[in-house]
Amino acid sequence: MYRTMVRVRLFEERVAQLVEAQEIKTPCHLYIGQEAIAAGVCAALEPRDYVWGGHRSHGHYLAKGGDLRAMMAELYGKATGCSEGRGGSMHLVAPEVGILGTVPLVAATIPLAVGAGLAGKLRHDDRVSVTFFGDGAAEEGHFHESLNLAALFRLPVVFVCENNFYASHLQLFERRVADNILASADVAGVAGVRLDGNDVEAVHAATREAVGRARRGEGPTLLECRTYRWRGHVGPSWDMDVGVKRKDELNEWLPKDPIARSRGRLLEAGESDDDCDGVVRAAATEVEDAVWFARESPYPGEAEMTKHVWVTPDERRAR
Repeated sequence: MYRTMVRVRLFEERVAQLVEAQEIKTPCHLYIGQEAIAAGVCAALEPRDYVWGGHRSHGHYLAKGGDLRAMMAELYGKATGCSEGRGGSMHLVAPEVGILGTVPLVAATIPLAVGAGLAGKLRHDDRVSVTFFGDGAAEEGHFHESLNLAALFRLPVVFVCENNFYASHLQLFERRVADNILASADVAGVAGVRLDGNDVEAVHAATREAVGRARRGEGPTLLECRTYRWRGHVGPSWDMDVGVKRKDELNEWLPKDPIARSRGRLLEAGESDDDCDGVVRAAATEVEDAVWFARESPYPGEAEMTKHVWVTPDERRAR
């Protein structure tokens, strides 16, 4: 999980540099500061399990096993990207490892995850469907209706709310009367847990319980993982001018770095600084290789522009 978090962090920091240099043009919502959630959750899943994400899903894609080269190429809009250059940062897909899609519309993939959970239950394939979403999505009807439906039919779905206390530029208490996202679990009659989202071991342990519950046919779980995004809502800026308190909040959260915390635990458990530094060096090399791959890859040709826009006569006959 430490290795996963380091890969995500170094990837995101390199993307931030490339966005600032205007080498990457697609809008990028960075995951820096929240790495423990993706790493902890996905470490408790199997490759065949489904993962659905939103607009801030680079970390989910990598943690679930998505190809780092393919994602970097996608950010460049290249044909070798995981969505063939069509999707950019917010439309990532890797069905070979269970990532069926990330979508930037707030809460849009929550009902899709529930649909995948229903399909899995009907097929008896023992798969679990996980949906990642932010605290702002918990204010959408999609979230409440999906949670209720999953509860009613005891679907194998894990709802992971990455509560970083900001929906775009609005702080939690600018949008809600109370800090009560977890209460939605009680209303729906499902298991719910509030977690320190910067503690990868706590996230992993809670997810293992939720996944076990789902596979046993005991229904969904809502995990509220409390964390903080270090960078802006979109782009590489530090975004400290947002809200009245954000500058002070960020200073409070930086020492809670999930990667530094995990490294400290590894050292206490007997790992060496050299071992941990080796993980960082390997990840940095992998990221630079991905940048090279993306730069050298071709853009999609003109003939690709009309593909997947409408059904062709040949496709219609094949159906």
